[in-house]
Amino acid sequence: MSGMQAEAAFRTALAIEGSAALPAIEEAVRAFARPLGYDRFVLFSASAARDDEVERIYWVEGEWFGAGQEVDAETYVRRCPMTRHVLQASEPFFWTKTESRAGELYRVVRMPRGRGLHGLQVPVFGPLGLEGAMSLGGERIDASSPARLAASVVAAAAFRAARGLLEAPAGELTGRLSDREREVLAWTAAGRRQAEIAATLGLSERTVENHLRRARRRLGVATTAQAVRAAIRTGDIEG
Repeated sequence: MSGMQAEAAFRTALAIEGSAALPAIEEAVRAFARPLGYDRFVLFSASAARDDEVERIYWVEGEWFGAGQEVDAETYVRRCPMTRHVLQASEPFFWTKTESRAGELYRVVRMPRGRGLHGLQVPVFGPLGLEGAMSLGGERIDASSPARLAASVVAAAAFRAARGLLEAPAGELTGRLSDREREVLAWTAAGRRQAEIAATLGLSERTVENHLRRARRRLGVATTAQAVRAAIRTGDIEG
């Protein structure tokens, strides 16, 4: 990356690392990304353990689907196939969305050109594989190699900082899983969704999520997919 972009990315990553709250991370990313043409952002945790595994949306901002439509996490995941594509990606990639009579068309591209919404998707990897990703979008983006590398550094820093703030730190409340936590994790490992687990066990969906959250904290991991793999390794549930 160019000297100026490298310096800006380094300063932004340092600011993000020192952020005490998510809004500070968001503001740092906005300030860095705006000159590159990005004004839409999505930051989420994910895992390639299951094809549709998007664990949690940390931040969604911008007019992703036009007409001033408000975008929440569920809408974004349902409508944007790039979220699913990142589960198979091994490095950052550009994408383009165009409109036609048939609807929205998303494509992974080598270099964004022409009209439409363009973006950069940055997967973030850790010891257990894919951990999350950030997608940045805009209508006129700087798609040069230096800008791509700089944005990738900032996106990875934003994901790790947000996860550290919003998920339990590794090692916090580690220990043996409760019987209910093992049961919920076992159903999750079998491919059941939270609503199905709640109905099976006679619990509310919120209670199921609380059990999963406590299991993640006990096992010292950030995502449910990681908790499942850790529980299998420790013998708490069967693989």
